[in-house]
Amino acid sequence: MPSPCCLLWRPFVATLFASCVLLSIVAEVPAQTPIEIVPDVVYGHKDGLAMTFDVFKPTENSNGAAVVFMVSGGWRSRWTPPEATRGFFEPFLVKGFTVLSVRHGSSPKYGIPDAVSDVRRAIRFIRLHADDYGIDEKRIGVFGMSAGGHLSLMLATTGDDGQSDSTDPVLKVSNRVKSVAAVVPPSDLRIAVWSDHESLPAYRSYPALDMSVEQAAEYSPLLFVTKDDAPALIVSGSLDELVPPKHGQWIADAYEKEGLPHKFLLLETNHGLQNKRAEVMSSIVEWFAETLQAE
Repeated sequence: MPSPCCLLWRPFVATLFASCVLLSIVAEVPAQTPIEIVPDVVYGHKDGLAMTFDVFKPTENSNGAAVVFMVSGGWRSRWTPPEATRGFFEPFLVKGFTVLSVRHGSSPKYGIPDAVSDVRRAIRFIRLHADDYGIDEKRIGVFGMSAGGHLSLMLATTGDDGQSDSTDPVLKVSNRVKSVAAVVPPSDLRIAVWSDHESLPAYRSYPALDMSVEQAAEYSPLLFVTKDDAPALIVSGSLDELVPPKHGQWIADAYEKEGLPHKFLLLETNHGLQNKRAEVMSSIVEWFAETLQAE
């Protein structure tokens, strides 16, 4: 079975990010904004392999804020030529956002703990080198879909200020983000892992979910919501059978309980956001325009 991300984006092109979702919007939004692309920036290494991200920087209207996209579906993360994906980011680029597209160690070789660790490092690296990308280190937002939404919520709810005693300059830097947008995200992995009785049969197609309930608790953003978390836009589909909308409702309720800024959109659509993709993208861009303003 394809990854959730694959189900989302297949209508656009079969090879892009493993045939993933909102990229179908690319056909509707021509790539016109003058930009500079910096491909394959190395933010770390794993087992001798480079972990990388691409930078898409407006050259005429940069607003100084950064939007970091989690390249993840089913906790699989694949490389695609940045020239083939830039159209997907056009709605952000035209508004002056610099976009950074982050890849993590991919399932099945690497699991969810690795993916979370990788994207945390990516945020630290981006902040450390913010001047190189012409961005404000205090105005970093993150978004993703499905597994990418889960990783976005992990960054929102478990950010820290860095490890001052580390010998690695990257680890000394904060991985906190200012805002997140999470689309059809699983928020409580305890009921998704194979070992739980509530786990859906479809989840057997995702090796990353082959973990204990106890370990899943360590990577369930629902359990880490506190008053210092980043504002969140959460989008769920009422017809979503892969990641039921209760996941979005749960995290929204947790945010509400803590009095945190958030917005929950429950749309009449499925996991692939059928008939709602343009609306979702517009909502994400608007959310970041509101929450990543200069202070």
